[in-house]
Amino acid sequence: MYSNKERAIKILFTVFAFASMFFLAGIVFVLFKESLPLISEVELSNFFGKQWYPTYEPAEFGILPLIFGSLWVTAGALFVCVPLGIGTALYVYELASPGQKQVLKPVIEILGGIPSIVYGFFGMLIVAPFVQNLFDIPTGLCALTAGLVLGIMAIPTVASLSEDALSFVPNSFKEASYALGANRWQTLTKVIIPAAASGISTSVILGMSRIVGETMTVLMVSGGSAIMPKSFFDPIRPMTSAIAAEMGEAAVGSVHYHALFAIGLILFLITLIFNAAAEIISKKYRVKLGLDR
Repeated sequence: MYSNKERAIKILFTVFAFASMFFLAGIVFVLFKESLPLISEVELSNFFGKQWYPTYEPAEFGILPLIFGSLWVTAGALFVCVPLGIGTALYVYELASPGQKQVLKPVIEILGGIPSIVYGFFGMLIVAPFVQNLFDIPTGLCALTAGLVLGIMAIPTVASLSEDALSFVPNSFKEASYALGANRWQTLTKVIIPAAASGISTSVILGMSRIVGETMTVLMVSGGSAIMPKSFFDPIRPMTSAIAAEMGEAAVGSVHYHALFAIGLILFLITLIFNAAAEIISKKYRVKLGLDR
């Protein structure tokens, strides 16, 4: 039997758990409620067009430039965060001494906690001029700069979760590999990494979720141009930066206002898919290692 104190704690935690579901349902409801009026005001083919000029007459609400801007930034960021994040995790797990681990782990966590606006200033003042001078382009505020900065931002997420996945691999796997005559490198590449592959994949997907949903940094370093990008040197406007830059100027109840909520709904669905995929992969990983049933 539960005591009164234990019963009260159980009720409190139950309320907290269902409160999360309530907030999620509220977010979904608001996004759908404010997005649906757009259907009667803008044709679906126009909404998925290539022109985003909400202040023109007549206005154009094609979101493909915003979607492709987000995709280009995400692709560039993955080229940075995946090799560096996974490489960092492998070093911390296998090569770092106990003293180095005590330093590296907190540093990685600190990098993950730095506000995004600080990364934005870093991108504007350091990365953008460097990219502009290196490639001799008109402006350093472009897709490449946004990808580099967001890739650096996502490294702590990928590194921390990948290292956790590697640590969950039972030591018996490593001992069995050594017993069969495999060396350290063969054990790491043929045994440890394949066993932790699902967990590493989860870390990459969650890193993608952070990249896609980042707002302030891309607003500061992407260039803010809502055009179809042709290369990484073009200024772009991803979905998040479009919402942040234009929501304050859109009249409540206008077509522009509903279009921005529709972009938010699409962004929500994309991140929801990423997180659901990460959870499915993570569950398979836990079952594979006997950590879950």
